[in-house]
Amino acid sequence: MMSSLPRVRWRLAQLAVHLVVALIALVVIGGATRVMEAGLACPDWPLCYGSLLPGRQMNVQVFLEWFHRLDAFVVGLALLAQLGAAIFWRSQLPAWLPWVCGGLVVLVLVQGALGALTVLQLLPSGVVTAHLAFALTLVAAVSALAQGLLSSSVESPPLWWRLMGGASLLAVTGQCLLGGRMATAWAAQRCLNGGQACQWLDWHRISATPVAACVVIFVGTALLVGGWPRRQWPFLISALGLVVTQVGLGFLTLQLGLSQPAVTVCHQLVATLLVALLAALTFRNPEGSPLAVSAVGDSSSIDHCHG
Repeated sequence: MMSSLPRVRWRLAQLAVHLVVALIALVVIGGATRVMEAGLACPDWPLCYGSLLPGRQMNVQVFLEWFHRLDAFVVGLALLAQLGAAIFWRSQLPAWLPWVCGGLVVLVLVQGALGALTVLQLLPSGVVTAHLAFALTLVAAVSALAQGLLSSSVESPPLWWRLMGGASLLAVTGQCLLGGRMATAWAAQRCLNGGQACQWLDWHRISATPVAACVVIFVGTALLVGGWPRRQWPFLISALGLVVTQVGLGFLTLQLGLSQPAVTVCHQLVATLLVALLAALTFRNPEGSPLAVSAVGDSSSIDHCHG
């Protein structure tokens, strides 16, 4: 695949893959910031205690909030560099790439603005949930972009693959946002400690079953159909494993009464990994067969096939 792609496209694909990792880290660090009640550890924005690197005020909470902002800043610079490269080398790249990269820059700017409002308006639940929504959208979009850049094939997967993969992606993302809304309202803690606001926790638990079923049906269909979909079995089994792990972590989180921040953060990590993986699967294209490649490159192959 590397030899069939232009060098600049391959480099941009590598950048997109690294950006997926950085964005997953950004979401998880943001979740850890909330779990550790560090959302206002830096009371000002965009600086932290009026400086780029707080010194005397530095502790675990301040570090989490400061590093979250640093990661977001690096991601923003990388997306700007990606847009610049897509425009400069547009003659060697797909026509859609500059537009997609431009859209990603807009998304990260909105994400930065929501991050500022989160601090300046003292963590309003709706703004924090919107902040998470844009973060997950960026994870899914960059993961899909990486697949688009890595594929040199003009073939498309079956329509059912796109529909079922997209439905699974939307279902998991919605479940993540429901969990985020529950967390930003501290509904789980209020429900477990005082029996208040339990509807958010109930909705999150009840919706977990159809969401998991959506992913299981997608994986099962792909494995049963055979052909190219079945050959994606390592990724499909990984998605299934993430679902099982996520259900187990959610159950463990409640059993521990949210007393272990590491378990809660792992719950958020697995959810974000599942979003990235489902986005990659949904926008993955079949590679052209060796016969098709040789037929294009050698006219005698075509004559032989006709004979």
